[in-house]
Amino acid sequence: MASASRIDLTNQFLIAMPGMVDETFAGTVVYLCEHNEKGALGLVINKPIDIKLKNLFEKVELALDLQELAEQPVYFGGPVQTERGFVLHEKRPPDQAAYNSTLSIPGGLEMTTSKDVLEAMAGGTGPSKVLITLGYSGWQAGQLEDELGRNGWLTVDADPKVIFDTPIEQRYGRALSLLGFDPLMLSQEAGHA
Repeated sequence: MASASRIDLTNQFLIAMPGMVDETFAGTVVYLCEHNEKGALGLVINKPIDIKLKNLFEKVELALDLQELAEQPVYFGGPVQTERGFVLHEKRPPDQAAYNSTLSIPGGLEMTTSKDVLEAMAGGTGPSKVLITLGYSGWQAGQLEDELGRNGWLTVDADPKVIFDTPIEQRYGRALSLLGFDPLMLSQEAGHA
């Protein structure tokens, strides 16, 4: 029998609890693109790597002439499929053709994994608000819920401004501020009544 109380954290931020010991996720904010009974998929939005978008575009034999985009960093999206690119972007206008492989996130953004989004960006017709990662963060069925139950993560409704308009070093704090309380009040201990 399916649980009626299953949570859906799609279009939410997962914020690593202060003191998280897993170095992969310590201090991270993850945007959850998908969360269902099969598991969860998200992209870390605040861990840039030492590759700029112009370098990534060169690797796939495309030129990115828009200077403001060319100098943006590529991000570590998570430890799964780190050789593969994931493009988190604003929703396309209804009159624009869909990309080949896009996940439309209910209430949120879009995440595209096909090269045509990069080709559109190179041609000046792609999304202007983008965050490109190598790799993603994935959880098997029940795994994320278990981590939440052990106080590994905080969750809050995602705000695209944190992803696209907030300086990288401020994203963790800005995501925490969406919770509406002082994060210094947090305890690592799970409460049991």
